Amino acid sequence: MLRILGSAKTACDRLTRREMLRAGGLGMFSLALPDLWRLQAAASPSSASTFGQAKRVILLYLYGAAAQHELYDPKPDAPDEIRGEFRPIATAVPGLSICEHLPRLARVIDRCAVIRSMSHPYNIHSAAYTMTGVERVDIPMELNPRDSRHWPSFGSVLDYLAQQREGVPPALPRNVALPFPFSSRSPQFQRGGPYGGFLGPSYNPVWTEWEGRPLHTLPRWQGTDDVNVADPYLGIDPSSRFVVSNTTQAAPDLTLDRLNTRRSLLDQFDTARRRFDYSAAAQSFDRYHGMAYSLLTSSAMRAALDLEREPAGLRDRYGRNVFGQATLAGRRLLEAGATVVTVVWDEIVIANTAWDTHFRHFERLRDELLPGLDAALSSLLLDLEARGMLDDTLVLCLTEHGRTPQLSRTPRGAGREHWSNVYCNLIAGGGVARGRVIGASDRQGAFVRDDPVSPKDILCTLYHLLGVDPHTTIPDRLGRPVPLVAEGRVLRQALI
Repeated sequence: MLRILGSAKTACDRLTRREMLRAGGLGMFSLALPDLWRLQAAASPSSASTFGQAKRVILLYLYGAAAQHELYDPKPDAPDEIRGEFRPIATAVPGLSICEHLPRLARVIDRCAVIRSMSHPYNIHSAAYTMTGVERVDIPMELNPRDSRHWPSFGSVLDYLAQQREGVPPALPRNVALPFPFSSRSPQFQRGGPYGGFLGPSYNPVWTEWEGRPLHTLPRWQGTDDVNVADPYLGIDPSSRFVVSNTTQAAPDLTLDRLNTRRSLLDQFDTARRRFDYSAAAQSFDRYHGMAYSLLTSSAMRAALDLEREPAGLRDRYGRNVFGQATLAGRRLLEAGATVVTVVWDEIVIANTAWDTHFRHFERLRDELLPGLDAALSSLLLDLEARGMLDDTLVLCLTEHGRTPQLSRTPRGAGREHWSNVYCNLIAGGGVARGRVIGASDRQGAFVRDDPVSPKDILCTLYHLLGVDPHTTIPDRLGRPVPLVAEGRVLRQALI
């Protein structure tokens, strides 16, 4: 019988843990808890029809926290200091208006469900809280991806579960992230997020590396003065490309013959190694070594990342910047067999960049951020649809929190500060209802008015759509069973 520890907290189906314990002990004719959960899911028509509908998932992650007012929840009737500079425009969904600088998305947003009532209590840049099922976070965790309290990201979990089921790694990694390792372009901070957590580093995503030249340099405010930053999210040269990150690549002079020789030498240690306990750390290393070798000797990854195989017009539509091209490469990886692809709009050189718009808020949104998102997201939706992939590909466009309704005035223009009380996310495909708006904020976009949604709810819904019971447990570093998501519910109102 499943053992559930802790207090009476709500799980994904709104039962408390105490109620689940009671349900698990109803007698010799009672159902096991996993069976009970499956029956409860089947009782909802939407749950029964959408469980496992998604076969793959792509996450577009807007690091730094995108402002709800300037995305999908404009407030044209609010005072100037809240409304801001941009106007709303009508969309393909009657009654739904979004920011005027998302015109292409406005025409295809009827393929999506827009969530206007995201909320949580952690007003920090914790990508890990968005991507993992961890119960709570703090700043030391945010700034240390190796903090022992981190749980695995959903991509790492799905990779782990598939590995337990199938036993051998696939020809193409199941869990890939682009355009370059998270936080690697900003020397100020290393941040938690899309990693293996307590499953170990062998379940980190396989990262790509971007090789190319940024075409534009703009001033970025670092608190005392401006620093000129060459930002690849603004545009890249045509010869740019994505390769497997150096964390798994061989040295330039390591030929395939030399690699095979090294593998042979390593294999000779197997007999001696089996005399020792085969610890979790050893298994993790062995899996990582095997995956690295597979990446080096297989052409599948190189072919998937080769954007020269795509028509120039399609590449233009995605946007000739590192986010647009990484999103297109992500679609190619999904086609080639990857299960999870994460594309991050990351900070460059200094903090308070990417979507962290404390400074030059409207200028950066108008000229950099919104046009890049508009091109990449709208093109991805249409591209997946044209290829017959949207119905079984879950598309997520997520951010970690929102921004203050009240504008702040800074030495470098208006800004919005951190605000986790209400914000917006977008999901599409893979069993998600089309043209639906979930929840609502108040008149100023400051607090949730209807149907609060937690990042945990998004994760429960993701697992459900990918055919994984959100109540599944996996072992932590001490072998204790830990649920995939600490709390949460499946967003049945977001399902078809």
